[in-house]
Parts: sequence; C-alpha cells; structure tokens
Amino acid sequence: MTDKQTEQAQLTEIRVQIDAIDAQIQELIGKRAQCAQKVADIKTQGGKVETVFYRPEREAQVLRLVKERNTSLLDDNEMARLFREIMSACLALEQPISVAYLGPEGSYSHASVIKQFGSSAHPVAVSTIEEVFSTVEKGDANYGIVPVENSSEGVVKSTEYELIQSNLTVSGEVDMAIHHCLLSKDKDLELIRKVVAHGQALGQCEHWLKNNMPWAELEAVDSNALAAKMAQEDASLAAIASEQAAILYGLSVLETHIEDQRDNTTKFWIIGKEATQPSGEDKTAMIVSIPNKAGALIELLSCFSKRDISMTRIISRPATDKKWDYLFFIDILGHRSEPNVAEALKEVKERAAFYKLLGSFPVSPLDA
Repeated sequence: MTDKQTEQAQLTEIRVQIDAIDAQIQELIGKRAQCAQKVADIKTQGGKVETVFYRPEREAQVLRLVKERNTSLLDDNEMARLFREIMSACLALEQPISVAYLGPEGSYSHASVIKQFGSSAHPVAVSTIEEVFSTVEKGDANYGIVPVENSSEGVVKSTEYELIQSNLTVSGEVDMAIHHCLLSKDKDLELIRKVVAHGQALGQCEHWLKNNMPWAELEAVDSNALAAKMAQEDASLAAIASEQAAILYGLSVLETHIEDQRDNTTKFWIIGKEATQPSGEDKTAMIVSIPNKAGALIELLSCFSKRDISMTRIISRPATDKKWDYLFFIDILGHRSEPNVAEALKEVKERAAFYKLLGSFPVSPLDA
C-alpha cells in the first residue's frame, strides 16, 4: 500500500467515526428538543396561558455548567456558544422570542441579540433607543436590548434617560467586544470625503481618524448599520461599522480594528417586564439620588460595604428636575432576594431622596 493509500485509509476511518458521533449528537439534540416541548406543554396545560418561557437565570446556569465541565479541545466560550444555539432552537419550540434592538440589521446591537438569545430569536429592528423601550412596553416585542456603557466612551445617555422613565426591568447583561472597520464602496481611502457613524463609534475611533483621515468630515448618525446603508448609496462616504455590515451592504473593508482601544467593549442590558429569579451569580442595579449634605454619599455606600456587598459600578448624571442635583446609577453583586442584599436595599431606600430598583439579573456567562 502506498503512502497516499495509507493516508486515505486513515482519513476514511476517522470520517466514519465522525459520522457516527454526528449521528449521536443529532439524536441527543432531538431528545433535548422533546424535553423543551414537554416544558411548553406543562406551562400551558389545562388551557392556562403561560407567557414566561424565557428564563435568563436558568440559561445562565446551564451555560456556566457547560463551561465548568468542558475538557475538550474547544475553548470554554466556543463550547458555550454552541450550546447557546441549541438552547435558542429549543426555546423557539416553546415560544419564539422577539427582541427589539437599535437597527438596522448589522448593528452591534443586532449582534448582541444573537449573542444573548441565539439565531432562533426574532430580532425587531427599531430606529431609536427610546423606541426599543416603547416597543417592549407596548408588547410588540418580548424583550429589548440596549447599549448601556462603552469601555472608552462611557455611558449611553439616551439609555440612562429611558431607564429613569421606564417601568421595564433589567433582566440580563451582554458584553460585546467592539472591533470597528472602515467600510466604503470606493476602495481608495484618499477619495473618501466624509466618515459617518454613531457618535459613540466616532469617539471610539477619534485618534485613528485624526491620524489617518484628517481631511475627512465626520458626521454622527443614529447607528453604525445606518451609516453602512448610507455608504452603500454614496461612494464618497465611508462608514464605521462591523465586518458583518460590510457583507450585508456589499461594502469593501478598507481598514480593520480602527478603534483606539484594543479592548473596546460595550455593555448591553436586556429589558423586559418580568423579574429574574436568582441564578447563583447575579447583579442588582438601581438609581438613587441623595440629600445634598456632607457625607451623604459615604453614608449611602456604607449600606453595602458594612454587609460585604461589592459594588461593580457607580455612575453619576445631573438630575433633570433640580439644578446641581445628581442621580447615581449603582450596580452591586448579589440578587435582591438575598437577605443581606434585601437589607441593604431597604436601608438605601430609607436614606435616598429618590430610589428606583432597575432589577436583578445574572452575571453574563459569556465573555466579551
């Protein structure tokens, strides 16, 4: 037998093994789907309509277990993403989940929907962050997903404003690594007269644009995906957007990774109408304002420190109803149902001039 024949025989043997393994995987996925259908039957038995099919705390627990028991050659996050898609397809058997996001298709918000809910979810593109909230409030989507904060550009003010006004609950979080590309119909960088993008993206690429395209006019638009659509229609424009947007809108990628910070990350929150139960690793988010007196903020934060509750984020913004007053957006570790967290929140509410609990939700099991 020649070396080529030996190699072919070895490959054939391995491919037979792969086919057998694939058949086992397919059979097990089918059994998982049957279990998902049984869950749906139980929730709707006796004619009772149960609307809460998506349980973010349960999904977070499953994905954490996937990563904990992973001993394969695949990275933990790759393994978790595979299970994310299986779970998404099975959930669609129970109830298709619709998710409002800042569109159009190809935006980073769109990518965050797929990362959190999988490809079997139904994304609902809307034009503004305000519309994401109103779409969920009206019941035209089960959930919404909104950008909260970027690691280099800071908070998204329009999201903060809506969180203050809305009665919706934060039920999950997604961290997305943001890698910006420069896209255009024209392949010659020097022929580009204007760069369009969301204002946050322009800020995230500020130094690159100054150093590489000082002649170009910059224009902020509602989303990066909209910028890509504009570039599709005008060859003198370049858009800052994702590689996915380049594929969707038939644009050339002139440059990649033009963000100024290589670890550029945006945090998104999932908003909905149902409270999330404890998952074992959770955060709680709130908005507070405090009396304008010496030591008021230290007293407020002591509600957490004396109970060994870690604070993961505190952001201030001016209040809209009184000059020089501030609202504080605070995130802590722990679920609001945990006794020490419940005690701390009760004390915060008593001390604060204004208090609003945004929700408790699982710490994301998927890395950025």
